[in-house]
Amino acid sequence: MIDFILIYQNMKKTTKPTLKLVDNSDARFLYNLLKERHPKTFISHKKVPTYGEHVSFVKSRPYSRWYIITHKRKKIGSIYLTKQNEVGIFLRKGLVGKGIGTLALKTMMEKNPDLRYLANISPKNKESIRFFKKSRFKLIQYTYELIGSEST
Repeated sequence: MIDFILIYQNMKKTTKPTLKLVDNSDARFLYNLLKERHPKTFISHKKVPTYGEHVSFVKSRPYSRWYIITHKRKKIGSIYLTKQNEVGIFLRKGLVGKGIGTLALKTMMEKNPDLRYLANISPKNKESIRFFKKSRFKLIQYTYELIGSEST
């Protein structure tokens, strides 16, 4: 935890984190980052996949752009754009709420200008809702789900 506090203090002296495109060697870091997430943030799956499933996912290149967020060569998070230009940001514990996500989002948008960006957020994830509202995203829809076996 102390290491991440030092990263944050050092980042205040810089303008932006560095974004590096994800490659297969990032699978372990991304898996550990995924395991840090609280279940309320999951919108696309109900549980953490196995490491093998995760490696297959990373190798499948599921996003149009997927970056590792780094600072002084330390991996501190990831940010991606889906093929529908949906944004996802995940930071190591201890770094959320310190402005790093905002800097990473700004950097990613500079690398990918002139797009319509979307954020698909679980309604239970109040932190992400606040983050994207603060980043000038506007609510455009609520989506409801009914699974076939539940309808009877």
